[in-house]
Amino acid sequence: MSQATDPFEPWMTRFLHHLRLERRLSPRTVEAYGRDLGRTTAWCRDQGVNGWGALDSHRVRAYVAARHRQGISGKSLQRELSSLRTLFQYLLREGEALSNPAQGVRGPKVQRRLPATLDADDLNRLLDSPVEGDPLAVRDRAILELFYSSGLRLAELVSLDLGDLDPADASLVVTGKGAKTRRAPVGRKAREALDRWLALRGELASAETRAVFVSRRGGRIARRTVEERLRLASLAGSAVRNIYPHLLRHSFASHLLESSGDLRAVQELLGHADIATTQIYTHLDFQRLAQVYDQAHPRARRTKGPSK
Repeated sequence: MSQATDPFEPWMTRFLHHLRLERRLSPRTVEAYGRDLGRTTAWCRDQGVNGWGALDSHRVRAYVAARHRQGISGKSLQRELSSLRTLFQYLLREGEALSNPAQGVRGPKVQRRLPATLDADDLNRLLDSPVEGDPLAVRDRAILELFYSSGLRLAELVSLDLGDLDPADASLVVTGKGAKTRRAPVGRKAREALDRWLALRGELASAETRAVFVSRRGGRIARRTVEERLRLASLAGSAVRNIYPHLLRHSFASHLLESSGDLRAVQELLGHADIATTQIYTHLDFQRLAQVYDQAHPRARRTKGPSK
């Protein structure tokens, strides 16, 4: 079917264009929207649905049920419904739809898994281990410290430019999801590691790159390189588990919330649009409290020996 006669494709193209240029979402996010909506349009064509205007809530529920029968996870289905809702918000704005058929439709309930975190003592042992003077090793330590100090996402760290650093204020400007910026503090240990790296950066960085972290070849460091170097650093430092960027972000959030109890502040530091996303860390904190209770409270401890 050509685009000229396809009732779905023209508006989907305009919508993705809107996400890219108006909302300034990242290319990866726009691609994810395209994949989700591509699955929906394929199902609609098979069902004889003649365009977005013919898609009602009954058909949306039928779509979710069909995908669920295929074994698609609840998390994936909720994401697809979210993409569909966002598309129809755009179509309503453009006068192409009269209602949002996905608005009242819910996907299967998702059992939310608690994020993994590192024990603070284990993390401190790793970060306090000696670093040789090799520029790559110094760079890797600065990356580790900055992830844990500021709770950055991987994409946020690799996109940092020299102009984003504010040494006088001990902070940096982070560009997060949806091109939203926030200011993140940089702790003392991270500042020291960053200063040491910046003193050696010129040995690797090409003249034209403004990236804070550069690769062996002098250009901006790639995500996969960061992931691999963290893995190697965790092995060299005899860490109790494999280290990856989001594990450090989760540990930052959990340890900060455990110490401060300030959920709103942690939300701001993480750059979460919805505080419900941040609340997952309160469950982690409660798990620790429950473990302490089970081990310490006289009426919680199990008695030894057979009961009589």
